[in-house]
Amino acid sequence: MSGAEPASFALSEVLGALSYALDITEGEPPGHAVRTLSIGMRIAEQLALGDDVRSALFYALLLKDAGCSANASRLSSLFQADDQPAKAAMKRVDWSRSGTLALYTWRTIEPGGSPLAKVRRMHAITQEEEVTRETIGTRCERGAEIARMLELPEPTQDAIRSLDEHWDGSGHPLGLRGEAIPLLGRILCLAQSAEVFVRTMGARGAYGMAIKRRGRWFDPALVDAMLGFRDDAAFWGPLEDPRAIPPVAGWEPRDRVLRADHDQLDRVAEAFARVIDAKSPYTASHSAGVATYAFAIGGAMGMDPEQQRDLRRAGMLHDIGKLAISSRILDKPGRLTEEEFAAMREHTRFTLQILERVHCFRHLAGIAASHHERLDGSGYHRGLAAFDLSRPARILAVADVFDALTADRPYRAAMPVEQALAIVREQAGTGLCPAAVAGLEASLAPDPGFTATLTTNLGGHEGLRPPLRRPA
Repeated sequence: MSGAEPASFALSEVLGALSYALDITEGEPPGHAVRTLSIGMRIAEQLALGDDVRSALFYALLLKDAGCSANASRLSSLFQADDQPAKAAMKRVDWSRSGTLALYTWRTIEPGGSPLAKVRRMHAITQEEEVTRETIGTRCERGAEIARMLELPEPTQDAIRSLDEHWDGSGHPLGLRGEAIPLLGRILCLAQSAEVFVRTMGARGAYGMAIKRRGRWFDPALVDAMLGFRDDAAFWGPLEDPRAIPPVAGWEPRDRVLRADHDQLDRVAEAFARVIDAKSPYTASHSAGVATYAFAIGGAMGMDPEQQRDLRRAGMLHDIGKLAISSRILDKPGRLTEEEFAAMREHTRFTLQILERVHCFRHLAGIAASHHERLDGSGYHRGLAAFDLSRPARILAVADVFDALTADRPYRAAMPVEQALAIVREQAGTGLCPAAVAGLEASLAPDPGFTATLTTNLGGHEGLRPPLRRPA
């Protein structure tokens, strides 16, 4: 296993491919972020913005949904509904108007529930103070934090933070008004709404929406700028096809292209691990924990630093497919139904599909997606057996199981290390690789350096694990 040469990759190529994961978290089809980027950058071109500004906007558009997983659990719990369709529906309504928001809420809550159940759920939501402001604020702030982790400029962070502010002050989370909203945030707000409407209602529908909300949601000058290319059929025509995914690179200012070296790729993996783990309060720090254990096991088994680095990245990204799974399933404290468990098992398939799109992480896709495979063929999603499982895949499976056992769950406290090791040993030779299990035991031998590394990785941003944790 050898890592790809990072000098051959533009950061935009990496983030553009990974934006697919953000699209599915938002309940949008693949390409939503990239298509939004095309619209936003075309508006910037119409405004003749400078290269520095357009570069900051470019990355804000790519990462506008980086915080989308942070409010998924809260939204799903409030609405008693799957988070992805609830999020997608919100992008299609004028939620700044109370009547429209109430209708959206009624249609979204308790799907399949009785009118009485819906009434009760509506009442429960109205008892929650500042529900919309809170959920949007969490999303926007986490997105800005991800941009900061990637060392992107402050205007990029500010744009993501102000994504849902409206020109008339009716937006969230701060209720900023007019030019108090950063220009790039105003462009993001218009571009993402335009993408949804051009894809679902055509260019005429997108322009109708923009004109209707001109001066309320959107800066009038930006709507006017978009009107300046309303007759450009070559631009809008492809965007009316939901399957069209325009190229990313052509919109980035040529002399502002950011390169992804090894350290930057590590930051990307760490940032998306934060996105993944934010999806559910029960898996906070799981990705960092698996990455740390996998790295240590690899070292104990004699892997070289480059192989260990790949193992760590695979650990950080192994659960990226969970972004496609409903929070109602991820957060369910009791036993899953057969249908729910079948849906949960699909997360490894999504992990494979997402990472295969990212050229510099493609060699990790099969490893990351195999963390629930077992030597005896009883795992999922491909039912691979010993002969099919590489050493890195075997290591990742052990790291995943051990991290799950040593974390708190809704129905029990975290297991002591020795108890968890005993369970892992029982699976050695049938489900788990004996050599990888031995590597885990060796890595857990008293070593202050390893303990310090684990503590740093688990607590660098979020602190230690929360008291409740969904099984990995």
